[in-house]
Order: sequence, then C-alpha cells, then structure tokens
Amino acid sequence: AASPPQYGIVLDAGSSHTAMFVYKWPADKENDTGVVSEHSMCDVEGPGISSYSSNPPAAGTSLVHCLNQALRDVPKEKHAGTPLYLGATAGMRLLNIADLQASDSVLRAVAATLKSYPFDFRGAKILSGEEEGVFGWVTANYLLENFIKRGWLGEWVQPQKKTLGAMDFGGASTQITFETRDTIEDPRNEVMLKLYGQAYKVYTHSFLCYGRDQVLKRLLSKLLQAESYQPTVRHPCWPTGYKKSLLLSSVYDSPCTEKERPSLALNTTITVIGTGNGSLCALHVSKLFDFTTCSYSHCSFDGIFQPEVSGKFIAFSAFFYTVDFIQTVMGRPVHLPGDLKDAAKAICATSWSELLQKAPELEKRLSDYCAVSTFVYLLTTKGYNFDNHSFPNIAFQKKAGETSIGWALGYMLNLTNMIPAEKPSSHKSMLYNYWVILILLFVVTTLTSLVTAVCLLRRSKSSVI
Repeated sequence: AASPPQYGIVLDAGSSHTAMFVYKWPADKENDTGVVSEHSMCDVEGPGISSYSSNPPAAGTSLVHCLNQALRDVPKEKHAGTPLYLGATAGMRLLNIADLQASDSVLRAVAATLKSYPFDFRGAKILSGEEEGVFGWVTANYLLENFIKRGWLGEWVQPQKKTLGAMDFGGASTQITFETRDTIEDPRNEVMLKLYGQAYKVYTHSFLCYGRDQVLKRLLSKLLQAESYQPTVRHPCWPTGYKKSLLLSSVYDSPCTEKERPSLALNTTITVIGTGNGSLCALHVSKLFDFTTCSYSHCSFDGIFQPEVSGKFIAFSAFFYTVDFIQTVMGRPVHLPGDLKDAAKAICATSWSELLQKAPELEKRLSDYCAVSTFVYLLTTKGYNFDNHSFPNIAFQKKAGETSIGWALGYMLNLTNMIPAEKPSSHKSMLYNYWVILILLFVVTTLTSLVTAVCLLRRSKSSVI
C-alpha cells in the first residue's frame, strides 16, 4: 500500500504580495525527482510584508487566513511533522537597505505568528538575489525531471537532457539563471551545484530595482525629472485618456528612486496625463538601463557580467503575465523579438477606454502594460541579448503541470535535503531489479515448462498412432 504523504509549507513573501504553497510527496519517495507536487496554495490578502514597516504586528496578522487554510489542507496528524518556511525577497531586501530596524521588526512579527501554529516552523529569512535565482532554476528543472528520473526497472537514469534557464520577474527584482560552459568572469555570478551526483556550473544574477513596480516608479521619476516637476506632466507610456494625480512621496519612497529625489516638498501633488506614445515610451524606458560601462568581455547592463545565453529558457511570474496579456487580450503572437516590440507599440497606441473595454477585470494594472511590455522587450533583447535565433527558446509559462514555478519549491527541497548531492544509492532499485529478474525467471521457467509439456503431449499423441 502507498504510504501516507508528507507535507511542507513555504510562504513566498514577495514585494507586492505573499503566497503560501503547500507541497506534498509520498513519504517513501523522499529523494525521487519530480515526486513533490503542489497540494494547494493561498494568496494572502493585502500587500507584501515589507509594506508593514510602520506596523509590523499587522504583517503577522495578514498571514492568519492562509495559515488557517493550511491547518485544513494538511491532515491533523501530520501538522507537527510538516516543515514551515517563510522566505522574503526583494521587497524586504529594499526595506532592509532603507531601514534595518524595520525589516527586523517585520520578520520578528511574522515569525511570532508562524510559531503560534502547530507546524514545524523552521525560520523566516530574507533570501539573497542569488538564492532566489538559483532556487527558481532548481524548481523548474526538478519539475521537468531534467536532473534525474526513474528508468523502466526503477533504476536511476541521468537523462542526458540539458537543463533549462530560468527567468523570474517580480515586483522589485528580476533574475536570470542558466547553466553555462563559458568562464564566469565575476565569481559573484557563479554557483556550483552538485545534484544527484552531477555537477552544474550555473550563472545567476538578480537585478534589484528591476522588478515591475520599481521599474514603473523609476520611470515616473525619470519623466518628472525630464519635465522639471511641473504641476502637470505627460506620460508617454500611459494610454491616452488616462490621468492620475500622485504625491511625490509615492515615487520617492524607495531606495530605487531616492538618488533622484528632488528638493521639492514630498507632499506635492503632480497630475500625470497619458499620451500613449510608444516610441517616446521606449526612449524613456531604455534610460533605466546603463549599456555604457563594462569591465568584462560581455555584460548584460549596469556593468554586470553575463555569458552568452544558451539553451532553452522558461520565463515565469510577470514575464508570463505580460506575454499572456499580449496573446489573450491583444490577440497577438509572441514568437520573435519583433512580435514583442510590435505588441508593445500596439498596447501603447490603445486608448484607455479601449483597453477597459478589452479587459475590465484588469483595470488596476491596465495602464502599465505599455511600459511593462516595452521593458520586457528591452530587457530580453538589449539587456540579456536574446535575438531572433535564441528568443524562440524562451517558453513563457507560470506552471509545470499543476505546480507553480518560482523559488519556493526549490527552497524547500534544499532545506529539507530532498535533493541529495550524490546519486541516490540504487539500494531500493536493486531490490526492485531482483524482483524483476525473479519474475522474469519465473515467467521464462513457466513458459519453458509449458512448451516442453506441449511438445511431450504432441510426441505421446503421435506415438500412439
């Protein structure tokens, strides 16, 4: 009989929201690959934990609804043995830079809430950008069984499959991670992993302030600067017919924009009016990248070393949502970089009323798709150097089977030691192989005796005549 499943819980505390994932796997298959799957998930109501800096206890309280769901999703007798982790990413990295005390208070408040549940709480921490990138890469390749898999006879097979690169695009940072044979000229970008007895040399980099929300803030700052903070400012990336008044403080409340903070009072209100000009939008978005400095043989941007992209990639989170919007709402294909460029142009040229008609349910983010699509185009082509030949190797998807792709699963697999460094001993599969051999022997013996019996029968019949 199958043994009862084991469970694990990871809270992914992103910059704009927190998601809880409950994973499960058959207890006897701890070190198999591809056996851990998503049992359930829960989106925490409200913003990310980093936005509770002035009221840390509320960060803990915000998680209660989802934790109560976990109490129901995991069978009661399994609660005590279910590991529970919280990992925070770039929103908390930024808060940690802006106000170390506040980020500590938020983490403490969150940990206090998690400790009050009957699960095996194993800590709340801020992941580094490199960890976030690498665990996303591990998740994708684990789910797609690129590391190892079971053969016919239950033996371990190292599929001679190439691993998949991973591209993540969150609210406050973006990550690119892929296996490479090239020299990684900056040691900070190199991660050597040993999984199931196989060594992987992986390039990874996380760009802080290049997540969706921070990009939009930085873009606003650049525009306000360019129009010298007049009471009314035109925004080429916002659709025509869209306008909004905003406080300067909402643009300059982040370490990503503080270097550009004007001497004006931050309670000044500025009216921003959309002009829907695609090429002007692209011009401004491109100013968010620095392509001029590079002290290595190759750089992506901002002086960061990057080898040439190689192999297939999976692009998830906001990469997926952006491309999905282009395909489903705008009804346009995305096969080549040019498709992405044209789609961004088309979105920018669409008026606010027309966009609302197309996708009323997306109203909250609708005004940002022109800028974000333009950004994704520039990031992938000018930034990472994907071209007509390599861009088609990117699959934009958010799940593999029923499991969400992101760093959470890889993080849990790592902390629960579910991916051994060495190739799993074939102990179990040896046993299995003995059984297979015994059964085959039995079948062969039975067949042989049957054939012999039939022959003997025939002989005896013929000898009677």
